[in-house]
Amino acid sequence: MGKTKDSEVEERAKWDNKLQYLLTCIGFAVGLGNIWRFPYLCQIYGGGAFLIPYLIALVFEGLPLLYLELAIGQRLRMGSIGVWNSISPMLGGIGIASMIVSFLVGIFYNTILAWVLWYFFHSFQNPLPWSQCPVNANLTGYNEECVKSTPANYFWYRETLNITPDIETSGSLQWWLVICLASAWCVVYICFIRGIKSIGKAVYVTTTFPYLVLTIFLIRALTLPGSIDGLVYLFTPDWEILKNPQVWLDAATQIFFSLSVAFGGLIAFSSYNEERNNCERDAVVVGVINSATSLYASISIFAIMGFKATNGFNSCRNENIMSLTNHFEFSEQNITLENYNDWFEYLNRTSPDDLASLNLKHCDLQTFLDQSASGTGLAFIVFTEAVIEMPGSQIWAILFFVMLFSLGLSSMFGTIEGVLMPINDLKLVPKWIPSEVVTAIICLIAFLTALIFTLGSGNYWVEVFNGYVGSVPLLIIAFFEITAVAYGRGMKTFSEDIYFMTGKRPSIFWKACWMVISPLMLLMVFVAYVAIQAQTHPSYPSWDPDYELFPQTKMLKYPDWVFAIIILLCVLPVISIPVVALYKLICCSIKKSSARGELNPYCNDSFEVETREQKSQTP
Repeated sequence: MGKTKDSEVEERAKWDNKLQYLLTCIGFAVGLGNIWRFPYLCQIYGGGAFLIPYLIALVFEGLPLLYLELAIGQRLRMGSIGVWNSISPMLGGIGIASMIVSFLVGIFYNTILAWVLWYFFHSFQNPLPWSQCPVNANLTGYNEECVKSTPANYFWYRETLNITPDIETSGSLQWWLVICLASAWCVVYICFIRGIKSIGKAVYVTTTFPYLVLTIFLIRALTLPGSIDGLVYLFTPDWEILKNPQVWLDAATQIFFSLSVAFGGLIAFSSYNEERNNCERDAVVVGVINSATSLYASISIFAIMGFKATNGFNSCRNENIMSLTNHFEFSEQNITLENYNDWFEYLNRTSPDDLASLNLKHCDLQTFLDQSASGTGLAFIVFTEAVIEMPGSQIWAILFFVMLFSLGLSSMFGTIEGVLMPINDLKLVPKWIPSEVVTAIICLIAFLTALIFTLGSGNYWVEVFNGYVGSVPLLIIAFFEITAVAYGRGMKTFSEDIYFMTGKRPSIFWKACWMVISPLMLLMVFVAYVAIQAQTHPSYPSWDPDYELFPQTKMLKYPDWVFAIIILLCVLPVISIPVVALYKLICCSIKKSSARGELNPYCNDSFEVETREQKSQTP
């Protein structure tokens, strides 16, 4: 048995070098949320003030969890199921839970990459298709839905999603999204076809390219008018907002989900390391780079958002200037953007009645800067509108969507690894089936499952999966992970494991976090999250051209059957944790009871047999 185990360790795949491993972990941790979620939270939660709860959550929650996963995977050299089974057979459900969450997240995450591909393909058109409204069917004017909203909104909701007015109206499969979805899964499969050997090559591009694009965007944005206004708006702190407990909750959840812990992917990646490797340094490097990327992306994004806000502010004032010029019969160029405020004050003193009759728009730069958006709203609507206003818009659109695809693809590597490794741990597939075939089957199943997201109601389902699959289940899994290591494996044993790998034992800070601080923070975040969600019936924004306040989105409550699916998505991934524990406990009880029956101390059968044998041997 010892030789078999050694041979298995020797046959285990390894990274070609340390850089591949770090780039893969960074690529898995740094994802789309760093681009479209963190800047949004900074914007709505007091700018620079949000960094305080964010950094506290990073130090006391994010880094300890990240360090623990990298360390336990490297020491035991197994996937998520194998790791927890080796600590205790009753903990095997943690690995199954991680596998289910990874699969569910992967199917909707790759759908977002399909949307990115659709926009990328259209970025080569001149002019960009979301820059102007299409003509109507009668060729007598522009499309009414587009005119009522904006070209960017129309291209997203109608040309891309062909969205239905509510989640209960499914609509049909959109063939263009099906093709893009198939293409996205083909790219994932090609990059994953040889496991970490092919992933290790791909991450040199997928992980580093987004930083190049962000830098190019930042340099270009800083040369545009209004970029400094965007940066000032981002970093001006509002200290009063720190009194709001929702800020601390969102900071804790953001850092937790941003690091991609509890998916099982980080455990799998670290298991390909050499046993003697400084995993503490790796955890700090990955965690710090992830948070620094969020901040760096915010600077680039808000520099461009400042430019967009300034353009909107100037357009608003130009419309007012046109109205003033026509009404008061001024010569052109008499009122300019530079002297607009002076003219407005003068006319307000001399002709207040005439000025009031014009119903001029209220133009305030702060109002335009306050127009917040996150997620798909930022990527596919707000940012695409900003790109239109930049010279050479096609080039910037291509760069932006290639960057998004690279970010999402590198995150998909860890997500798929979090599915494939547990399948190997469970020995669900015979060894004679090549790993390439197993990967192809998983990608095919994921693609067929994800077809629900290409329906007319697909965007609503993406929001359901995004909001609930990647929230409560991950918090529960992480809580069981950290308590399993701290109290199941034991802090003394785990400290010796780290000493064996790094040459030094963990400091009192790490031990305090693993044993007390991090579990308590996870428990508090979980309770607070569930309490907030339970206060109101979940609702969603719908796009309905017949809505009286259109183009505003219409808030609808989820129907009861969708609410039941939401509960199922929260419970299904983690139900394996108590089920496996209970199953192992029952099996253990049965074995013990059968063992007692075989070795009954009150039974003298063996003594009687021995006595009879002795009597028969005597002459």
